[in-house]
Amino acid sequence: MMQDSYNFNDIFKKNFLNIEAFSNISIIGVCVTLFVSLLIGLFIFWIYRKTFNGVVYSHNFNVTLVLMTMITSLIIMTISTNIVLSLGMVGALSIVRFRTAIKDPLDIVFMFWAISVGIASGAKIFEVAVVGSLIIGGVVFLFSRKRSKPYTYLLIVHYEIEAYFEIKQRLKKMNYAIKSKVVRQEVTELTLELKLKDDNTSFVNDIADIPGVKDISLVHYNGDYAA
Repeated sequence: MMQDSYNFNDIFKKNFLNIEAFSNISIIGVCVTLFVSLLIGLFIFWIYRKTFNGVVYSHNFNVTLVLMTMITSLIIMTISTNIVLSLGMVGALSIVRFRTAIKDPLDIVFMFWAISVGIASGAKIFEVAVVGSLIIGGVVFLFSRKRSKPYTYLLIVHYEIEAYFEIKQRLKKMNYAIKSKVVRQEVTELTLELKLKDDNTSFVNDIADIPGVKDISLVHYNGDYAA
């Protein structure tokens, strides 16, 4: 019995490359998939904007979530037609590096959400993408409404040394903790963490009127403050 022999060219036969699979992709199917990805991406955009509780809101990052959803679905539609193409694209995408540092862990969650929706939409599992997004969006919105109280602020005061006693008297009834104190020859910088029961910050004006106080700043603090 004669044994069949194979050479390198046999690997690239049509039945292995499955080139005909591309003909099964219709323009309407691509448009529907991208449209669903766009709608869910806009939903993620709205949830992120409504629930954002960081220091500075980035509109560009939020738009990136929408585009990431659509691009991921486009990639999944492409690689799902051919195993060789999928391996090649995985290798090509492995060289992509994101240099931007993500400081808020919740931003990473939104990025992973956008990618997951893109994968589900690209695989045409629209039920998973839609129902999953509605549930995740509801959970994120629910937790964002449960913001912790009291309100936390950082109070930064630059003052002359003789004004310290009066500042301490004004803050006597407040819940505060000293974070840092920098003593210079002429001016002292004092940083305090304040916990307020409400958002009434009129006391800042009273401290600013104390003789010897050069300037005063009040910053809302949620754990992401950086000097």
